[in-house]
Amino acid sequence: MTLWWIGNAILLFVVFPIVVALLNRVLSAVERIRWAADDILAGGGRLAGQLEPVPGLLAKTDATVQQVAVGATRYAGSVAKLLP
Repeated sequence: MTLWWIGNAILLFVVFPIVVALLNRVLSAVERIRWAADDILAGGGRLAGQLEPVPGLLAKTDATVQQVAVGATRYAGSVAKLLP
């Protein structure tokens, strides 16, 4: 019975504080991860609000690329006529 009480005392005064300390470290890391995830979510929300004009800008870019392609084709045709 004495060994039983010694085992309980070791569990209570040695093992239990170590488990609590390790659990505290894990929980603090989880809290830091939660804060970082909340910051990422807030940043993503702000970014999503600024992406609304993108389809219009892409349409403008496509039109510009098409105009450049037409000019480049005319230029290449003229150069091809000049070269033997």
